[in-house]
Amino acid sequence: MRPKTDKLLKIKGVKDVLPDEAYFWQQLEQVARSVFERYQFGEIRIPTFEKTEVFVRSIGENSDIVEKEMYTLKDRGGDSLTLRPEGTAPVVRAYVEEKLFNDPSVNRLYYMGPMFRAERPQAGRQRQFHQIGAEVFGSNDPSIDAELILMLFDFFYTLRIEGLELRLNSLGCPNCRPGYREKLLGFLRKHIDELCDDCNRRVEKNPFRVLDCKSINCQKATEKAPTIDNNRCSPCEQHFTQTISLLEGSKIPINLDPKLVRGLDYYSNTAFEVKSASLGAQDAIAGGGRYNGLVEQFGGPSTPAIGFALGVERLLTLLDKTKFVEKKPDAYLISLESRCEDTIFNLTKTLREQKLSVERGIEHGSLKSQMRKANRSGAKFAVIVGLEELSSSMAIVKNMEDGEQKTVLLDEVSRIIGQ
Repeated sequence: MRPKTDKLLKIKGVKDVLPDEAYFWQQLEQVARSVFERYQFGEIRIPTFEKTEVFVRSIGENSDIVEKEMYTLKDRGGDSLTLRPEGTAPVVRAYVEEKLFNDPSVNRLYYMGPMFRAERPQAGRQRQFHQIGAEVFGSNDPSIDAELILMLFDFFYTLRIEGLELRLNSLGCPNCRPGYREKLLGFLRKHIDELCDDCNRRVEKNPFRVLDCKSINCQKATEKAPTIDNNRCSPCEQHFTQTISLLEGSKIPINLDPKLVRGLDYYSNTAFEVKSASLGAQDAIAGGGRYNGLVEQFGGPSTPAIGFALGVERLLTLLDKTKFVEKKPDAYLISLESRCEDTIFNLTKTLREQKLSVERGIEHGSLKSQMRKANRSGAKFAVIVGLEELSSSMAIVKNMEDGEQKTVLLDEVSRIIGQ
C-alpha cells in the first residue's frame, strides 16, 4: 500500500491556464501579432531573468518594484539575478547589447510573456502575470507617439473591447522637470502629515509618485498640488500639443490629466494610461510613455524611445468570449470493434495529414454512447467504422448538424469532411 502524501498545490499568486481558457489567450496573442505586424513591429523574445542591475538602473532603486516586489536570487557564481518584473528594461538592454541602434531606421519591437512581482495576490494582480508590450526606438517625432497609441487602440477595437478611456499627459523633460519637482516638493512638505506612510517615504525620493497614490487621503491632500502643465518648457509643450492634434479625429476618448504620472523612474514627456470602467478599482489595462534617456543609461547612444505594456489577465476579463468561435474538430472517428481500430487510426492520420482537425474515440462502447461523445466534441462530422464497413473498405459519415449520413469508400472520407 502506497504511503499517504500531502497534495502538491500551486504557489499562491500563480494560476494554471487550462485548455478551455488558453484558447482565448491564443486568440488575444494572435490578434496582437496581426495588428502589431501591420504597423511594422517585429517580435523580440527577451530572457525571463536578467542581472538585477538591469532593473535597478532603469526602474529606480527607490521604486516600490525594486524595494519590495522583485524576485531576486544569487546564482552559483554569486551574481544577483532577478525574474523580470517588467519588459521595457530587458528590451532596452537587448537593443544596446545587440547594437540595434546601428540600423538607421526606426526600430519597432513587441514582446509578450510572463512577468513576476512579489505582491499580495488580489483580483487582477498576481505574482506571475502576463504582459504584451511594444517599444519604438529612434524618433522623437510626435507622430510616433500618436501612432503607438493608435495601434494600441486598434488592437483593443479589433478585440471588440469598448468603454475605454485614454488618460494623457506630458511629464516634461530634464530641462523643465527639476523646476516643477521643487514646486511639488515644497507643496508636499506642507502636507506631509496628511499623506500615507508610503508617500511619506516617497516625498523626498520621488515626489511625483505621490500624485499616483490610490489612498483617498493622499488624493485629497494633493488636489491643489502644482501640476506639470503649468511648468513645461516650450519644446515639451509643443511636442505634447502636436501629439494631441494627431490623435484628434480618431474615435479614442481622450482625457488630458495633468496629474497622471508613471510608476517607473525612466519616463519623461508623453505619458498615457488606458482605463476601463468595467474593472472597478483596478481599472488600468495598459500604460506607457516616452523614456528618451534610458538607452543612454544602458551605455547606448542618445536615443529617443517610447513604449507601452498591457496586462493580459485584466484584458481577458473584458473580452466578450461569445464573439470568438472556438475551433472544434472537423470530425470525430469511432471504431465499433477492436478489429476496426487500425483502420480508424490510419484514417485519423490521413485526415490530419490533409490539415483536418480530428478527434479519435479511444474507448469502446455502444454506438449510442460514442455518438454522445462525438456530439460533445462539437465535431461537424462523425465517421464510424464497424465490421461490415471494414469488410468493404467503407465508412459511415454522419453530418452532426443536419443528421444526414451516408456510407462511402474510405478514400472519399476526406473529400466529404473537407467540403
